[in-house]
Amino acid sequence: MNKLQIKLFLTLFFASLTFTCSSPKTTTDSRPNIIFIMSDDHAVPAVSAYNDFLSEVFKTPNLDRLADEGMRFDNAFCTNSICTPSRASILTGKHSHKNGVYTLVEKISDEQVTFPKLLRSQGYYTGMIGKWHLHTEPKGFDYWKVMIGQGLYHDPIYCEMGRGWSRDPKAGIGVEYKGYVTDINTDFALEFLDNRPKDKPFSLLLHYKAPHDEWEHSEKYNNLLADIDVPEPETLFDDYNTRGYGIKLQTQKIGENHTFYESETGHLSGQARKAAQYQSYIKKYLRCVASIDENVGRVLNYLDENNLTDNTIVVYTSDQGFYLGEHGMYDKRFMYEESLQIPLLIRYPKVVKPGSINDDIVTNIDFASTFLDYGNVPIPDDIQGESLRDIVEGNTPETWRQSMYYRYWMHGAHFNIPGHYGIRTKDYKLIYFYSKSLGYSHNEFYPTGHWNFEGNVIKDGEPYWEMYDLNNDPNELNNIYGKPQFTLIQERLRKELFELKEFYDDSDESFPELFELTKKYSHPIED
Repeated sequence: MNKLQIKLFLTLFFASLTFTCSSPKTTTDSRPNIIFIMSDDHAVPAVSAYNDFLSEVFKTPNLDRLADEGMRFDNAFCTNSICTPSRASILTGKHSHKNGVYTLVEKISDEQVTFPKLLRSQGYYTGMIGKWHLHTEPKGFDYWKVMIGQGLYHDPIYCEMGRGWSRDPKAGIGVEYKGYVTDINTDFALEFLDNRPKDKPFSLLLHYKAPHDEWEHSEKYNNLLADIDVPEPETLFDDYNTRGYGIKLQTQKIGENHTFYESETGHLSGQARKAAQYQSYIKKYLRCVASIDENVGRVLNYLDENNLTDNTIVVYTSDQGFYLGEHGMYDKRFMYEESLQIPLLIRYPKVVKPGSINDDIVTNIDFASTFLDYGNVPIPDDIQGESLRDIVEGNTPETWRQSMYYRYWMHGAHFNIPGHYGIRTKDYKLIYFYSKSLGYSHNEFYPTGHWNFEGNVIKDGEPYWEMYDLNNDPNELNNIYGKPQFTLIQERLRKELFELKEFYDDSDESFPELFELTKKYSHPIED
């Protein structure tokens, strides 16, 4: 074994030893249960507790219940806005460059230590239900039942622990279940809770497919919002003036590249076509979210009925954000706010003040440390996230981070989105579009090296910067990078960006051009 493998083995070994030596001899473990509910591509405005532009016409009463009875986070972010890398970061508590999952095609290594593995080693009964999407058999779970690949909205196919594993739905290992996927996932989750050993705390990961495209909703919601004109986001008709070529050349534009509703809107053009496609898109999307909300309610009711509410931490979040017409777009990937921000609701009645709202900067790499902290499990030294326990309990540490680091690696692989990294503080955002593949433009749809759905060949582009004043320009319409009046702030942000890169050990040492840039801009700034 190499040094890392030895370290990880020892972490698991001593965690297990600690539990053996220190666990009480009673038959009941009083540590909190954990239910981690995650949807796919659930944007913040589609949770009515956030009081965003959709909240007057679309309600999520069960998600709102979590906010009312727990804490709503207003500055929660993902660190790589794409499904597989985000899930790997959540499980490991590490950025993509540390857990080895940069894009949609890498498998998470069995050698990676994850919070379910560590919780299980210390006596938790662990389960995984729903969308896995990490391309290898789930590890660290007492029981799992996961969809193959992205999964299907209707009559989905699952692999189940003990019956074999395959990424191929045609392998004959998976089992088809009739019905709507969000309902079925919840059915399996409640079965897990029914069948769990009652003398152990449990950790359940319940991961929904919805509202990922193609937004196939349950028939019961066919008429939801049918007679309502859903409000448009302020930036639906954004012209991308002042910004770099990345947002101008991207091909996730509603009304131009969006083909899901061509049959309904093909006779229209210009703004009328974009407006019509937006209405079709947003209604289908929200109908998928309605099923999520309904099923979160089923989980909360189960906890109430079985006297589990008080001692169960319930977390609701998404793997990343999503554009709901903002900037005229759908999908994610960019570091712009709608893609970067994730909904985050945490309820734990024993310690969380009901209806509390937090604006500290937190990220998806913080979940692992938080769950381990509450489970009284030693947190490995190589985990990069921080426990949210103090924040959840209303005591933000004075040393808590004032900025977060983001990196999207899949240059050109989908929709012409350039490779980029950046920093977000509470007041500003600075993004460096380095626009190079660096060997990480993998595309599961075009494995021979094509980058988007039109089949264009991947090309490197010219690097450029963008910077936004989030207080005065929350919609990120005015790129202020290079403006003389912001020079000092710009240089301080740039210095902090490269300090964060160093802190998280993202050196780019293997990529000479980017490495030289790091050295150039990481020097101290003189006031």
